[in-house]
Amino acid sequence: MTFLKPLIAASFLMASAGVAAAASVEKVWELDGLKQPESALYDPSGDVIYVSEVGGDMRAKDGDGRITKVSTDGKILQSGWATGLNGPKGLALSGGKLYVADIDELAEIDLATGKVGKRYRVDGAVFLNDVATDGAGRVYVSDTATNTISVLQDGQVKTWLKTDRLNGPNGLAVEDEVMVVASFGKPPANGQEAVPGFLVEAPLSGDSTRTLGDGSPVGAIDGLAPLGDGKYLATDYLKGGLLRIDASGAFETLVPLPAGTADLSWDPQKKIAYVPQNKEGKLTAFRVP
Repeated sequence: MTFLKPLIAASFLMASAGVAAAASVEKVWELDGLKQPESALYDPSGDVIYVSEVGGDMRAKDGDGRITKVSTDGKILQSGWATGLNGPKGLALSGGKLYVADIDELAEIDLATGKVGKRYRVDGAVFLNDVATDGAGRVYVSDTATNTISVLQDGQVKTWLKTDRLNGPNGLAVEDEVMVVASFGKPPANGQEAVPGFLVEAPLSGDSTRTLGDGSPVGAIDGLAPLGDGKYLATDYLKGGLLRIDASGAFETLVPLPAGTADLSWDPQKKIAYVPQNKEGKLTAFRVP
């Protein structure tokens, strides 16, 4: 999700691909009253949505973070289903466990009990952001601040890929033995303008990267969900909005939303996107045809 809170005021240029609100996108429901919801994850096995709530400062180890369970019709099933986290962000499921990016740790939560079990420290991590898993049970986590993606395998965490070409890695998605990365971009610094993000991909061997499409600027990309056929749903945290990006790098804004649009989840059967609005304290469900 989000990078650093001071960056919220930064302005990212949108590419000339255009901003076109899609009238066919339907808002199904909206849940209010969440505490800085950062990531939503739909679990088809239980037909529930897990939502990470930061609570306080995204970088503070204050114990205010939690995970809440929400029904697919927009009702809270269990507020604070898992507690004792700090700044929980991205979520992923593997082997009956929920993995949570929590500042500089990858927290493992038992789905049966909601209890936080193991915490895997990620050496050198500053701002762990999104989490993804592959078919082999490996768990990947992005660190937007250090241009690093780490992997948890056989109980050990190691660096999987570290390169400035990741351009501030935020959202992660594994698709066809390839890691697709939503880059947040670079904040303005030393009198230089901000550089918007775009999509990057790397084989799961982690030995190379390439820009997906022509590298045209998209925005401060946060959440990422593959739709198939070379298309992706994404969110822009700084500008706001639910986006659709294709493999050429072209994009459109399907739904304009306030700044703080964060790490979404996608139900391909119902064609519904669950979109957290971090700054608004909302989770919104959109049907995207």
